[in-house]
Parts: sequence; C-alpha cells; structure tokens
Amino acid sequence: MATQAPPVFESELQTYWTKLNNGFPQVREVFAACMEDALKLLTPEGLQAYLDEAHFLGRMGRGAEPILIFLEEWPSVAVVLGESALPAISGAIRAMFKSPNGNAIAPFLQSLPAVARRLHSQPEIEDYLALVIDFMQRTSSSIHGKQATIPSPGLPDFFAKTPFLASQLSFGGLKNWVEYGIRNYRTHPERQRDYFSLQSADSRAMLQRERHGTLLADHERQLDLYLRSLWRDSDHFVPYSTAFDELRKPMPYYDALGIRLPDVYDDDRGVSGLDRYRAALAHMAAHRRWTTPIFADNYSPFQRMAIECLEDSRVEYLAMREYLGLRRIFLALHPAPDEDACDPERVSAVRHRLAMLSRAILDDGHGYRNPDVTEFAARFHAMMVEGDPGTQAIADLAIAFGARTRRQSDQLPNVFFDNTEVGYRDDNRHLWRYHEDSDDEEQFEQQRQTVAEDTASGLPPRHYDEWDYQSQSYRPDWVSVYEALHPAGNASDIDRLLEKHAALAKRLQRILDMLKPQNKVRIRYQEEGSELDLDVAVRSLIDYKSGAAPDQRINMSHRNDGRDIAVMLLLDLSASLNETVSGTGQTLLELSREAVTLLGWAIEQLGDKFAIAGFHSNTRHEVRYLHIKGYGEVWDDAVKERLAAMQAGYSTRMGAAMRHAAHTLEHRKADKKLMLILTDGEPSDVDIADSRLLIEDARKAVQELDEQGIYTYCINLDPKADEYVTDIFGNAYTVVDQVERLPEKLPQVFLALTK
Repeated sequence: MATQAPPVFESELQTYWTKLNNGFPQVREVFAACMEDALKLLTPEGLQAYLDEAHFLGRMGRGAEPILIFLEEWPSVAVVLGESALPAISGAIRAMFKSPNGNAIAPFLQSLPAVARRLHSQPEIEDYLALVIDFMQRTSSSIHGKQATIPSPGLPDFFAKTPFLASQLSFGGLKNWVEYGIRNYRTHPERQRDYFSLQSADSRAMLQRERHGTLLADHERQLDLYLRSLWRDSDHFVPYSTAFDELRKPMPYYDALGIRLPDVYDDDRGVSGLDRYRAALAHMAAHRRWTTPIFADNYSPFQRMAIECLEDSRVEYLAMREYLGLRRIFLALHPAPDEDACDPERVSAVRHRLAMLSRAILDDGHGYRNPDVTEFAARFHAMMVEGDPGTQAIADLAIAFGARTRRQSDQLPNVFFDNTEVGYRDDNRHLWRYHEDSDDEEQFEQQRQTVAEDTASGLPPRHYDEWDYQSQSYRPDWVSVYEALHPAGNASDIDRLLEKHAALAKRLQRILDMLKPQNKVRIRYQEEGSELDLDVAVRSLIDYKSGAAPDQRINMSHRNDGRDIAVMLLLDLSASLNETVSGTGQTLLELSREAVTLLGWAIEQLGDKFAIAGFHSNTRHEVRYLHIKGYGEVWDDAVKERLAAMQAGYSTRMGAAMRHAAHTLEHRKADKKLMLILTDGEPSDVDIADSRLLIEDARKAVQELDEQGIYTYCINLDPKADEYVTDIFGNAYTVVDQVERLPEKLPQVFLALTK
C-alpha cells in the first residue's frame, strides 16, 4: 500500500525522487516514509550521500531489494555508527558488486543494523568489513586465470546468521569462528554452506568454544562430583543450547535420559556461571529427594502454576536448611519484584503475585506489605516448623492462595512478566501424573531409576581436541574419553607370574639396589623414629629435672633424597593384542601383562610414584580409559586383581588417551614426569579412513606433553613400527623385535630411562 508523503516536505519530495532517479514501483511506495526518517536523522551532507548510495544500488542490476533495504535501514544505522561510516560500507558493497558475489549484497545490508548495534563504533565496523572482504576473496574461486568467477558459497549464509553471531560472540570470537570455517571448508562448497549456516556440528562446536560464559562441557566432571558428594545423586548431563532456540526458551529439567542443563551460563547478579549451574542442580536434586508426583487432572492451569511455584519454594527451603551456603546463591538469583510494579487492573498479575510469595518464603527480609503474601508466607513457615508437610499439603496451600487472591483481570491476555522469572528452576514436568497414562508414567519412572543405577558408577566424558594435519588446526571437543576403574580378576595370577620370573626379578633387584636413592636426609623432632636424637634428648632431660615440661620429640628418622619421579604407564589394550606370538603359545596381551607385572614390582621397589592405565577406542565418541593403579595406591592385591583382568578389544586412538593421562600426570609434584606408552601398532580407529590422521594427532599430543614438562617414551611391539613411530616420538622409542623377551626388556628400558 502506498505511503502518503507528509505535507511538511511534499514540495521537496519530487526533488529528492528526481535525484534518486529510480524506476522501481516498490521503491516509490516507501520513498516518502524513508525520506521522512532520513530528514529527521541525517545532516544535509549525509542526506546527499544517502541518496547517492541509493542511486548506485538501484542501478547495479540486482533488483529492488538492495535499494529498499538501504533506504529503510541506513538512517538508523547512521545514528549508531555516524555518517562517516558510509564510505567504508559503500566500498564493501562495490567490492561485492565487482566480484561474482553480487547476490550477497542484499543479505549484507539486511544484517547491517544488528551488526552496528553490536559493534557500535566505526573502527570495529571497519574491522568487520575487512573480515567480510577477506572472507569473500578467500572463498570465491575461478576456473581459469586469477579473476574469481565462482561466488563464495557461504557468504550469503554468513550474512543471514551474522545478527545472531554478533549477539553471541565478541569480534575476536567471530573472527576466529570465520577463520576456522574458511580454513577447513574453503574447497568444499556444501560443507562450507553447512558451516556458515550453523547446520554442522563442527560449526556449533566452534561457536560454543568462542562464546563467553561458563560452559557446561568445561565443568561437567566438577558438577557431577558436586551432585554425588552433596546430594548422593548421579545422572547424565544432557546440554541444550539456548543460542539455537531463542523462541521456545527451553528450561532445565530431568527425565529418564538425564538432567538437561544449558550449554553455557553467563555470570548474573553477582553469581558466577558455575554457581548458577550449582543452583540449578541443587534445585533439581531437591525435587528428586523431596517431591512426590501428584495427579494433575483435577487442577486448572492457574492452580498448577501456583502449586509448581510453592513446591519449588518448599524444596529450596529444605535445601537451604540442609546446606546453608545455598541461601546466598538462591536469594541472589531469585527475583525480588517491586510490589507496586504491576497494575492488576490492566494486566494479569498471577506471575507477579506468585513471584512475591516465593520471595517472601525464602527471604525473611522481603519487605512486602501485601497482606495475602505475608499471611501465606507465615502459614508456609508454620507448616515447615512442624516438619516437612509433603507435596500434597503444599498443593493445598497453593490452591488456597490462588482462591484468596484471584481477580477477574487474571484472565487478561497481557501477562506481567517483568522480574518474575526464576531462571535456575526447572519446568516441573516431574511433578505431574495423569490418570489416563499412569501406567506408562510408572514405567517411565522405573526406567529412569534403572538408567541411573546403570550409570551411577561411571563418570561423565571428558572432551579433547584432535589435531587435523590437513587444515593445520584442532577439531574442538572432538573426542569423548570415558574413564572407569578396571574390573577385578584374581590377584593370585599376578603372584604366579612373579614366581615364574623369579630369576629375572633377582637380576633386576641388583640393579634396583644401585638405583635406589642413597642420599639420606635426617628428620629431627620425631616422637617415633629409628634413632635417638641425643641433643634433643639431653635438653628434654634438663627441662624435666628443672620442673619444666620436657619435649617428647626426642627421636629422629631418615628419608632418602635424590630421586623424584612420577611415572604413567599407558597400555594399548586394542584387539590386536589378542594375536598369538609364534613359537610361544602366548598372546601379546599375556606377554604384556607379564611385562607390566615385573615393571610395576620394580617401580614399587624403587619407591617412585607411578600409575597404570589402559585404553582402547570405538570411534571418536567412545575412547575408554581404564584405571589399573593410581598414584595414591600401593602395589597390593587390589591393583593385582585389576592387572589380572586385563582384556583387549577395539582400536587405538592414542592421542586422546595420552592427553587424558597427561591431565593427571601434569598435576603431580615431581622433578621428572615420564609417560611410558606400551603399544603393538600404529594409532587407528574404525571411523578414520586417512591412516595418517591419527599418527599426526599422536605426534601433536607428544608435542603438547613436552610443553607441559612430560617426557614421553614408546615401547612398540610392531616389527614395522619404524615406518611411523619416529614421526610420533622422534628418537624416544624402543622397538622390541623379540616379543617373547618383553617381560625382560620393559623393566630394563624403564631403569635405563630413570637411572
């Protein structure tokens, strides 16, 4: 529908239209309204530049859309950026026009207002435009010659997502995200489009890495331990993204498949993102402990809303009573709505009243004067003094509150939401049962308990990057490592192996005696010790004779000093270890077990701190890391039982296992940190077609460990290992050609490395 030009500039409108010199009827329809805004917001010089740029956009042969967008959006953008930003923007438009990327001009202009509001300064906009030009030039291609003839596949998709990206990332984060996409998908048009339209998992993972805030993936293990230790509860954490579902605005909840939490939390109201996660987990754990599901069929929607609010308050009240530290977090995050902020005659005030009641229940210093709110808060506290009344009693109280405070205006469609949302609370789906599907609900709950029992013993995965040698960059959070305690076997099997190699153990003992630390350090003032400290003993006797209290620390002891080593023995437990070694009748796994047994015994004799772990993998989604001996454990039957139960299976994703082992080793306090890797082949996995990929990733992992001060050394049982092991470990390896001598060779290698 045509827009009538305001009388105030009716006489000038034709002049401006003549300057524009455009023949699109769609432009004619909106021109008057656009000029009205432009005259209000732009200077005379800015107005002339505005019309000149619009004239160019109308004449460049891309239809009416670019000029329409520019006419409507530029005046408001100019207010934010300044009119002087137009030449740089015009330069970017002309660069696209002269290239095959003219189809990206309209999306570029459409995204400009959101980008301007986010970057809001001319230097930042100029940096953004430089990023756009670089993107265009590097992703456009040509068939013959140097001139690009094929447009950038991902540039229009990038502009379509730029408003969202600008709201989620800093400019540095946006630049890193774009750079990753260009570097990895420049020559893959379809994958490039998937990346820049945020359709690929790689794109979203990179976005999460560059986002600000506290990421669930970085603190999953810490939060799992929090849930286990304080609430004696455990479940899988299933992240959901608030970034990709802004319309629905999902909330935390739990069901049979786990606990749903946002993938990222920003700091809010003086509370850190990590504490916000703790608040959400504490709230849901309190529900799981104290809430009893009730039937929802006979309650109205308003009644269910009131019941959910008071039940939330009840479990939080109980949680704060048990864990006093939660009070600070809950009260900081819980809204404190202004009593007079809502006019109940003009809007629906149900949420406002319930938010005030919830605040009054949790905060004794709420300061509300509303008689209904104060009365029902007092009634709630009186019920809690007598003991926990349970879910049904709280539901009855909530219904009474709803009946007392009900107004005709509660039916109005305009609901008052300001400062009423309690962001850490879940959606309360667990609270309700329904008569028509009660059987299914019971099965659902039973299934949830079964899943919880099955997973209670396992820790959530730790995610590691993986190196892609082709793009020379990391794939973020690419590999999932699951760690667990190795199952137990029969400790006597390990004792029999030590007896079998008694002669070898005796030879090793002589070497060990020479390697044991000889430097003795005297430790004085001990109540119990190996010798009497004569100086202290005489002084104590004098004190006793003179009537003073004598010092009872009259002994001293000694400790050996001069050897401070922490060792991680990492065992490849892939399926190839099940192969039989010709001429021995033993498998590689059995020989490895014997060698590790002798090595573990030798290290225990030396007194070095050491740990043993095994690993295997079944694609990047499932790398299993099995603890056999921890640094804090001694060489006892528990360790021998795990060693006796060693089994081989699946594949060898070595880089991820080394990074995970280093996560523990790097925190040990030792002068020397050594990681020994015992393997029988090159890194490989069933989801990798390029055999070079995991070799290069393992090589990169060795470099990372070296930067952390961890020395890596490989003992390889593969006769063809020379083809690849040098690429990974340099010269830090030994190939055991006579595999049957492994039980003898492995301890010798270790002693040579640490003498």
